[in-house]
Amino acid sequence: MANIVIAGANRGIGLALVKAYLVGGNRVFALCRNPQEAEELNQLAANADNQLTLHPLDMTDGASIDGAAEVVGGKPVDVLLNVAGVIGGRSDSLLNAPFTEEDFTHWRQAFEVMTIGPFRLTQALLPNLTEAGGKVMTLSSQIGASTWPHGGLYVYGATKAGINRLMRSLAMDLKDKGVTVAVIHPGYVQTDMGGPNAEITPQESAAGIAAVVEGMTIADTGEFFKWNGEKHAW
Repeated sequence: MANIVIAGANRGIGLALVKAYLVGGNRVFALCRNPQEAEELNQLAANADNQLTLHPLDMTDGASIDGAAEVVGGKPVDVLLNVAGVIGGRSDSLLNAPFTEEDFTHWRQAFEVMTIGPFRLTQALLPNLTEAGGKVMTLSSQIGASTWPHGGLYVYGATKAGINRLMRSLAMDLKDKGVTVAVIHPGYVQTDMGGPNAEITPQESAAGIAAVVEGMTIADTGEFFKWNGEKHAW
């Protein structure tokens, strides 16, 4: 049985990952902003015989991140999955209308959630990850790659490009500690963000992500994967 920490576990891909790891018999720490409002997670926990516990996590709040680490305590962490994400406000082109201070406030929040937050959570759980020789997988996006051939989605793409570089740097720094670090494009998924006409379901994405994580070794640290196991161009 492995200890799995999932940030952003209350819906979409995060919730599907919780279910996938529970089926595998693992111990899951499910972190989300408002656990009391996560109805399906609470139902799962009620029937999981302490295999699943829910805990609050605000990725924009350092004290909240430290509190999540305290919940894990001294237990080794085999897998940390950074899933929490937001769209970051407007996603259209600058040519449509100027961006306002309100838009930039959304940008700052997006960087806190999707770039700074995963780094801080990894830092907070580093002793646990080191003890287990654990793996850190952060959900990125094809939109954060330099190969993405479209404009718009300014902040979402920038936060994902930022976390790509951050996690590659962490991969280099943590390799000698035996901690494997990677990022993954989860596919175009039928979530609140991807919409109902996206290509794959959250369950398909989660199954693919879990399989990639399972197969990763320290030789893969620093890689950018696709959900189907292929390598993604940076």
